[in-house]
Amino acid sequence: MLSRSDIFNANLLVVDDQEVNVRLLEVMLRGAGYTRIASTQNPYEVCELYRKNRYDLILLDLQMPGMDGFQVLEGLKKIETDGYLPVLVITAQPDHKLRALQAGAKDFISKPFDLTEIQTRIHNMLEVRLLYKQIENHNKVLEQTVEARTAELRESEARFRRLTELSSDWYWEQDETGHFTKVYGVVLEMLGIEVDDLLSESSETQAAHWNKDEQAILLEYIAARRPFLDFVYRRHNPDGSQQYFMIS
Repeated sequence: MLSRSDIFNANLLVVDDQEVNVRLLEVMLRGAGYTRIASTQNPYEVCELYRKNRYDLILLDLQMPGMDGFQVLEGLKKIETDGYLPVLVITAQPDHKLRALQAGAKDFISKPFDLTEIQTRIHNMLEVRLLYKQIENHNKVLEQTVEARTAELRESEARFRRLTELSSDWYWEQDETGHFTKVYGVVLEMLGIEVDDLLSESSETQAAHWNKDEQAILLEYIAARRPFLDFVYRRHNPDGSQQYFMIS
């Protein structure tokens, strides 16, 4: 949501070759409460000024010698190729209004100036302009957040990939009872262990296969969040054979 201060602290530029018109507009705007007002009587300066300051609103006279307001609009459109062009044109010619809107202006005010009309049109246009900028900024923040999360995910995937590449045998996950929850690695076939069998066995059956003393030590390490390296423990198979596992 926009506050009253957001509107009145907007960055404005008045462009008119007549000094009297510039001064009159500045007085009107300051009297209405606007605090950031710049001006120029040289239309050739407008594009560079906008490039540097990115005004929230430009009040642009159309009838100027050397370079008229329509030419200024064309220059501004080259800067704001995909954006919102915040131009409110000033004209005494009724037939110029439609042409200015078609050229990219967002609204117009007529000469001679009417204070109520100026205040209303400027306020409404600034509201739209500032809301547009808020949406633009929000989208940028959202895009940056997505990029950051994607980078974190890639880092996590890379870490997991390094882990599996460094694992000499296989990688698995077990719950607190010793039940297998995830198993990775073709070496299981070399050991004569079927993944489906491991995952489908009941917790009681699986827990019974491990050496209980060694399992107790392992659970103690895990419960204490204590790092361990190359811990060896045994698994008794249904056929009476015994297998040794090294875990880190």
